Amino acid sequence: MRPDSEVLVTFPGRILIVGFGSIGTAILPLILRHIGIPRERISIITADEHGSEIAKKEDISFCIEPLTKTGYKDTIDKYLGPGDFLLNLSVYVSSVSIVEHCQKRGILYLDTVVDGWEEEFSNPDWTLSEKSNYGFRERLLALKKSSTSDVTSVSAHGANPGIVSHFVKQALLNIAHDTGFPTPVPQSREEWAGLMQNLGVKVVHVAEYDSQVSREPKKVGRFENTWSIDGFYTEGICQPCELGWGTHEKHWPSDAHKHGYGCGAAIYLDRPSAATLVRTWTPEHGTFFGRIITHSESISIADYFTRREGEKLVYRPTVHYAYRLCDAAILSAEECMGNHFELQKEQKILLDDIESGMDELGVLVMGHKKGAYWYGSQLTIERTRELAPYQNATGMQVAVGALGGVIWAMENPHAGIVEADDLNFKRIMEIVEPYMGKMVGKYTDWTPLKPDAGTFTRDVDTEDPWQFKNFRIS
Repeated sequence: MRPDSEVLVTFPGRILIVGFGSIGTAILPLILRHIGIPRERISIITADEHGSEIAKKEDISFCIEPLTKTGYKDTIDKYLGPGDFLLNLSVYVSSVSIVEHCQKRGILYLDTVVDGWEEEFSNPDWTLSEKSNYGFRERLLALKKSSTSDVTSVSAHGANPGIVSHFVKQALLNIAHDTGFPTPVPQSREEWAGLMQNLGVKVVHVAEYDSQVSREPKKVGRFENTWSIDGFYTEGICQPCELGWGTHEKHWPSDAHKHGYGCGAAIYLDRPSAATLVRTWTPEHGTFFGRIITHSESISIADYFTRREGEKLVYRPTVHYAYRLCDAAILSAEECMGNHFELQKEQKILLDDIESGMDELGVLVMGHKKGAYWYGSQLTIERTRELAPYQNATGMQVAVGALGGVIWAMENPHAGIVEADDLNFKRIMEIVEPYMGKMVGKYTDWTPLKPDAGTFTRDVDTEDPWQFKNFRIS
């Protein structure tokens, strides 16, 4: 059975969806199902014909009219005014520029990633730090600090970044209950950080395993994925590997760098994310290699759960993404990297051709009394197709995360610029859980420092734990 079609919020303004790729097409039926708004007050603008047939089928205005660096203000103002909503699901559109304009014009806003103009990622004058998610987030935080508007702009709220921040909070409450650590639900950032520290948490993996499989083998020369290929290429290839850096860490990776400005919650490595492997664990698949793809939640969660005493830093967890792509995307990424990191011209998002598999997405919280605890969503392709049209499991998790953020923003239109960690996690979970498949919480004694079987052993005192460079023969 699919979730009911209850209208969760009635919105009197207009909605402009910018970008209509895999996430745009996935969220449209959810908007029509759960937001009370006439179809004629919804418009879609995008860069190409993708999704035009779906828009026509759903009787939604569709126009090829991408936002550009020189014309975005005029384009937005043609569609929206004060009290309206801009849902940014595009790629290579500057989040900071659009948020700033929406703040000035009184337009509500949400995106699923802090993005930039395409030329910013290829600008030879920009450092890796400036091109990093840390750099883009710091520019958004600077706008938040300087803005005098209270209109709500929700930054980076899809699945991850997005609902995984709420998974972390629920996981902490579950761990506290199960370890005999009675606690009321924290009401502030400081209280949440205190709870995490008191539980002894040191590391959080955003641990995801995408096992969705197409009925057709991957075509040579084509990049295939279950979500935005341009988005993955930017994060996996164009930006450096990034992770929140905990106060307990004693090892310093040989190619690691501090940013030297901003909140100081993260570091970056002088290597692409897609080429950086780490071991992680999920309940369905056990231990496996994931890739530390740079994501905003690695930084924002580490920052949110930081504790200071005056100017002294006393606690921060290590946080990073650990992503096992679907089989076709792994082959596609290796093909791309083998061809001097040049993105394949032919590209395909896997949807109707997926025959089996699930997206297992959650947070692995480590260091507390019970070892490690994974909490998150196990969403199969079969269940996804029961829930809503135009979806795969990955797209559903992102789309419903964005939907939750949109509804929260409509219910809280005067919150200013906010991130996922600032939102009411219980309200978001009420909205997203019916679309998450099975919500699972499971403890494990697994640790990334468990000795390897076989001929080669690792020296955990001296090696780089992310790249496994320094093996010694036993």
